[in-house]
Amino acid sequence: LRQMLNRSHQRLLQKLKEAFESITCERFVSTTENHGVVRSILWLRHNQNMERANFCHLLQRSVIRLSGEDRRSFLQGLISNDINICAPSKPIYAALLTPQGKFLHDMFVHEVDDAFLIDCETARAEDLLKRLSSYKLRAKIALVNSAGDFDVCAAWGDEDRFFIASDSIVAAAVDPRHSKLGWRLLLRKGSLSNCSEDSHFGDYDRLRIGLGAPDGSRDMEIGKSNLPEGNFDLLNGISWTKGCYVGQELTARMCHRGLVKKRLYPVIISGAPPETGAPIMLDGEEVGDMRSHCGDMGLALLRCEIAEMGNHTPRLICGNAVLQVVPK
Repeated sequence: LRQMLNRSHQRLLQKLKEAFESITCERFVSTTENHGVVRSILWLRHNQNMERANFCHLLQRSVIRLSGEDRRSFLQGLISNDINICAPSKPIYAALLTPQGKFLHDMFVHEVDDAFLIDCETARAEDLLKRLSSYKLRAKIALVNSAGDFDVCAAWGDEDRFFIASDSIVAAAVDPRHSKLGWRLLLRKGSLSNCSEDSHFGDYDRLRIGLGAPDGSRDMEIGKSNLPEGNFDLLNGISWTKGCYVGQELTARMCHRGLVKKRLYPVIISGAPPETGAPIMLDGEEVGDMRSHCGDMGLALLRCEIAEMGNHTPRLICGNAVLQVVPK
């Protein structure tokens, strides 16, 4: 009897294995019942040491809605990227600059129906709204702070294992900065209970830092930083062919004439994490300063010749910590 039960058990396990291998999980699942099925399958897959799927609500990001028949031409003359590239499920990453080419705001622009949804910093959304409104003049547009309508989220890891109710999704696309940053999502407010379990923000922050991607004003100095310093040229945040926009001349000159002297680099921190803006020293000389960090990972603004010495990159001192540039 025991042998019969063992054989039956083995046959059942084999059938379950074949069933799991034959299933292609939908990236977006529309019903609560399917949620339960997908959760069970994904839990079993996770126990087979497959790559984990991660989901994070980005509380520090908000949304401004731009509508009106002149919305495309309006943004085209203001932001660093080409709005004509933006299409449904194909957002762009861009920045708003001062006339002198200095950083003011970063943004993701999603096209949804007859409007652009601008993913921006929550704490500075009103400032962005005010600055955009100052350029309105006679343009036929409408700008609205839509923080109460949407949640900004990120999902990364094994993309076949995300489970999000389709009626919750307003916009979803691969992060335009880097494919390893996963998916950028705009969800209807209040629908987060229908999504994957939330990962800790620190998981996403470490991923971002490791790829050298700035987090708005956490890493960029308002009115002081330029876009190449923040790696916007390496993260698909600048169009070199679109023509004029506010701050375009300085940005183009810096890149085309090789005037980029400093950039953000991921560093490993040994010791107490330094404060943002703390000077980074090498042999008594200041070679950069600290920006955002998460645990033992951080972004540092460093002189390029120091950070790109390969295996010979020196150990840098910042406060009571030692920094080591992450090799490319």
